[in-house]
Amino acid sequence: MTNFRNLVIAPLNAAHDRAGFHCNVEALDQYIHKQAGQDIRRRISRIFVATLPDNPKEVMGYYSLSTLSIELSQLPEKLARKLPKQPVPVALIGRLAVSKNALGCGIGKMLLVDAIKRTLTVSDQIAIYAMVVDAINDNAKGFYEQFGFARLSDDSPRLFLPLKSFEDNPVPINLLQSHA
Repeated sequence: MTNFRNLVIAPLNAAHDRAGFHCNVEALDQYIHKQAGQDIRRRISRIFVATLPDNPKEVMGYYSLSTLSIELSQLPEKLARKLPKQPVPVALIGRLAVSKNALGCGIGKMLLVDAIKRTLTVSDQIAIYAMVVDAINDNAKGFYEQFGFARLSDDSPRLFLPLKSFEDNPVPINLLQSHA
């Protein structure tokens, strides 16, 4: 059995086998196969991939990370009342996918923790209010909700988690369970 605890998560580069990645969601497969490299070159998004130390070319999972501003009206009223009347800076996980060969092994959680840690590091230098994710389907929505993400609005596939959630605990306990 493969030990996925030793995953290496690093920026996507030319050595990674993007064409060999398949996760059973066509849009996510097509993104890493055809679009990810262009987004990196255009500075639209950063892509991070999970690989195993003994097979650094095989992509076991990936996520995209970029910035976004959301209108105050998109946030729940309870939170919006406490913020200035201007767009709110957030970090966006636009895509997160795990290889169909590694589903159920905790790679998605490891990728999410990595994205949050990277965002928290950057948030010491630039303002970032929350993590926002685009949930591509109900399975993705359920995945993020188990870690405390909540819907921005009833008609949006986007969920969010304020970075303030991490002030007392660098990574929430439900993200660390079965990851240590």
